[in-house]
Amino acid sequence: MSIRFPGLNLVLEYVPASFTIFGMEFTIYGVLIAIGALLGMGLVVLEAGRNHQDTNKYLDLSIISLAASVIGSRLFYVIFSWGLYQGNPMGIFDLRNGGYVFYGGLLFGILAAVIFCKVVKAPFWEMADNLCLGVLLGQVIGRWGNFFNRESFGEYTSGIQAIQLPLSAVRSGEVSGTMRDNLLTIDGISYIQVQPVFLYESLWCLVILLVLLALRRRKKFQGELFMWYLGAYGAGRFFFEWLRTDKLCIPGTRIGVSLVISAVLFVIFVPSAIVQRVMVKKRDTMRRQRRERIWQEQEEAERKKKKEKEDS
Repeated sequence: MSIRFPGLNLVLEYVPASFTIFGMEFTIYGVLIAIGALLGMGLVVLEAGRNHQDTNKYLDLSIISLAASVIGSRLFYVIFSWGLYQGNPMGIFDLRNGGYVFYGGLLFGILAAVIFCKVVKAPFWEMADNLCLGVLLGQVIGRWGNFFNRESFGEYTSGIQAIQLPLSAVRSGEVSGTMRDNLLTIDGISYIQVQPVFLYESLWCLVILLVLLALRRRKKFQGELFMWYLGAYGAGRFFFEWLRTDKLCIPGTRIGVSLVISAVLFVIFVPSAIVQRVMVKKRDTMRRQRRERIWQEQEEAERKKKKEKEDS
């Protein structure tokens, strides 16, 4: 049950994946996801209040999008891991053993938000700017659930950031040949030494969140924060997917599903955000120049009238 950080000379002797209260077992992964979701919704509501918007509407949107994202993330995992459920379809509904894909949840959450905004006649892009801040906070916290589950790690590394996990505590399919070639035996226990990708992604999401919080007062158009979130997260996730050994692949290929989606998000939304921001700045400059020209013309007309009166 131990987890070791050799580069930091840190050993956590007992890191459980779950705990029991009154005979009921709770996974720490699930608890952290729930905490992240609740704090994320709290941040969304606070931002709505700061902007003098309807907080109840944002709360409704957050709950609906969260429910849709749980369904979507599970559905994506089942689709791209169908071999695990082909002979046991009832296993699809066993949610306690994990099996979620973030991008499936993101897609379904966005679709639910679009439908909600159309029904209540609310501005989707404006609400998406606030909602993505809550999603990021949820990701920052929720990714630590992978730490307790001993998952979402990358290839072998000897760097200071390396994390050592007991071989018996991880899924065998995620252990590469390189990891096995560099197995360590400590007190009779075999450990793999890997990249803590979950930590990289949590820190990356925190950086994006802080940048967007700083940018939110200076955004140039509705939806800008949401676009930057999708593009920036896609860029980071693309890199992290290269490191991970537990990738879900497109059937019949060795191409990671999340790798492709990450690249698409970056290619679409980063240029879109840049172009729209530039266009808005140009329009603002043109409007300012037009106002200055009109003011100058009015000033010139006033001077002419004054001169004509003096001459007469």
